[in-house]
Amino acid sequence: MDVMTRRSFVKSASAGTAGGAWVLPGAWLQSSPAAPSGYFSSEFGISDELCKKVLATALAKGGDFADLFFEHTIRNYVILEDGKVNRAYGSVALGVGIRTVKGDQVGYGFTQELHEKSMLTAAATAATIAGGSTQGPVAAWHSGKAQNYYPLSRLYTQVPLTEKLPLVQSANDKCFRLSPQIVKVNAVLSDEQKRILIVTSDGARVEDLQPNSYLSVSVTAEKSGRRERAGWNQGGRKDFSFYTPALVDELCQEAVQRVLVLFEAQKPPAGEMPVVLGPGVTGILLHEAIGHGMEADFNRKKISTYATMIGKKVAEPFVSIIDDGTQEGMVGSLNVDDEGTATQKTVLVDKGILSSYMHDKISARFYRVKPTGNGRRESYEHYVQPRMRNTYMPAGPATPEEVIRSVSKGIYVKDVSNGQVKIGEGDFAFYVSQGQMIENGKLTAPIKDVNIMGNGPKMLANVTMVANDLQFYRGGAGMCGKGGQGVSVGFGQPTILVKSMTVGGLNG
Repeated sequence: MDVMTRRSFVKSASAGTAGGAWVLPGAWLQSSPAAPSGYFSSEFGISDELCKKVLATALAKGGDFADLFFEHTIRNYVILEDGKVNRAYGSVALGVGIRTVKGDQVGYGFTQELHEKSMLTAAATAATIAGGSTQGPVAAWHSGKAQNYYPLSRLYTQVPLTEKLPLVQSANDKCFRLSPQIVKVNAVLSDEQKRILIVTSDGARVEDLQPNSYLSVSVTAEKSGRRERAGWNQGGRKDFSFYTPALVDELCQEAVQRVLVLFEAQKPPAGEMPVVLGPGVTGILLHEAIGHGMEADFNRKKISTYATMIGKKVAEPFVSIIDDGTQEGMVGSLNVDDEGTATQKTVLVDKGILSSYMHDKISARFYRVKPTGNGRRESYEHYVQPRMRNTYMPAGPATPEEVIRSVSKGIYVKDVSNGQVKIGEGDFAFYVSQGQMIENGKLTAPIKDVNIMGNGPKMLANVTMVANDLQFYRGGAGMCGKGGQGVSVGFGQPTILVKSMTVGGLNG
């Protein structure tokens, strides 16, 4: 079969579009969702012989290691605004990224054209990082059998627009029915189907099919001439059957409740005080303020506060932190990472002791440990970095009620947004979008327009109670940024008490 160029592929794909939405030809639907092996060979002519030739070029100047990352991603969006679907569009990404590694240095090239000449040119660009004797790839590759953490009954490209439209329309209608104060609804259904092929000079050849989708609702309410806005989303690496009428009901109820409570919310007093972080979505603080500091590249480069803390106490004995790529259907889960390493459950903090970083192959080689399956990239145009997957704190011994009762005066944080973090120092600031006052051990008035500020390592050390109500963030729309790249991540935690944080409320 002839190797297809990106230009001819996009031309053939766009011939099936209508009304701005991608409808791909049947040829792209031949591979089974459960068995994607051979997709790039059958559809784009990527043979073992071609891969060996490209890898040999990438190693021609003495690189220690090289890999090829082929990607074919199809994204679709259906957007409802002002009571009607006014946008439906899609995009296609097709290409290969070629990496050469020499020590801890990386040479990188990529091309959108999947033919030999373009790939060899990109490989030669990657090879320039090295300067030494020629090495070659292995004679044969092994293809391991990875666990599938996101099974599909059918591909998203097989779901017609006629099945997607009722979802956003029903979300719109239900939000309006829930409250007469709702004056505007935006609903978005996004789905992504990403196929990858990773071929490495040390013998791995791995393919994966990675779905991702979400249904998002944003609502605007009006009361006495004043307007407020809030939203919510549900999703992950889910089958289309996940989006049931019950799921849409739950999503709309949460979005409407979040906007209506803002009319009663007030700004709390400013100062140092106890802060209770509610379960689930507040795990974003754990991810941002603490998790990034445990990514191995920041420690290898001595940027992170945790760079010298392996084996040392960083939290109380009832506190552990886990980064886990094996949670079925979660947005941060992976069968394999973007280096072809099988995913796993990595304990970062074990009963208060820092026990591991999150590693890609480069950092694992530096620390003389095995990769943890955390090598990730945004797309074939980007190089690999150690990145989080699903990062969470396991449940503890207390009940949520006990945690709240222990606070005489403080705040309860239900959700946060617009965070800023300095990775090296661990300093952070987050906007509290949903929360309540805690007075005499009870939840009282709702709050808004307040920031919480602190230091990640200090916050971790100041966790004095952990409840037994672990929840995971169930959305699919969030992206984590690092080094100019965005990847999908998950997070979660139980209700926890941080004994002191800075609250920027009134007079703050």
